[in-house]
Amino acid sequence: MTLDNPVTMIVVAAGSGQRFGGPLPKQYLDLAGRPVLFHTLKAFHNHEAIAAILPVIAADGRSLWDRWLGPCLAELPRVRTPVSGGATRQESVWRGLLALDLAADAWVGIHDAARPFPSQDMITRLCASRRDNEALCAAIPAADTVKRVDPHRGIIVETLERSHIWLAQTPQLFRHGTILDLHERARQTGFNATDDASLAEWGGIPVRVVPGDVKNIKITQPDDLQLAQKWFQKEVS
Repeated sequence: MTLDNPVTMIVVAAGSGQRFGGPLPKQYLDLAGRPVLFHTLKAFHNHEAIAAILPVIAADGRSLWDRWLGPCLAELPRVRTPVSGGATRQESVWRGLLALDLAADAWVGIHDAARPFPSQDMITRLCASRRDNEALCAAIPAADTVKRVDPHRGIIVETLERSHIWLAQTPQLFRHGTILDLHERARQTGFNATDDASLAEWGGIPVRVVPGDVKNIKITQPDDLQLAQKWFQKEVS
């Protein structure tokens, strides 16, 4: 993998971490002596196909960034000055895309800050899958039987065909012009997507699934952070 066709990575770190709870947004919590966000940024910084990394942080989050990430930035020279996000993840991604001075056919990746384990192999798989695709999504096949449940009664409605079910992750990669246009169209129509792959689906853009990684978890609950701590302990032991 070379920088002949590099990727600029947007790392979305504007969340408040309300579901997690605690004194800090989860992306700034300690993980093996560094903020969760540091490990996320470093994983991309270590990959030669990533030309630059743009963090998108909360509008009122610059003091947190300066306090927790400022002392680490000398180790991450490809990390750009963060831009302010919006009230939703979708708006934060849109603001990140607007801040990038890229050609329409350049590649941009979008990744959640609370996923600190994007492996080098997974990033390579995504970058190597760009030929003949405009949109790529890391995902893992469902390992369990999947049920659709009536949300009001708590009763199983049907059992879904497991071989058709994949669990979406990030990074997700797109042509810059393609994903920016989709975000602009969504803003005009009021469409809200759960992730950028969903936005591409809505816009009629085929999204190629690329095998993700079971360790590429999103830290959402305290148990997730404890699991991440254990993984780091095993790596250094």
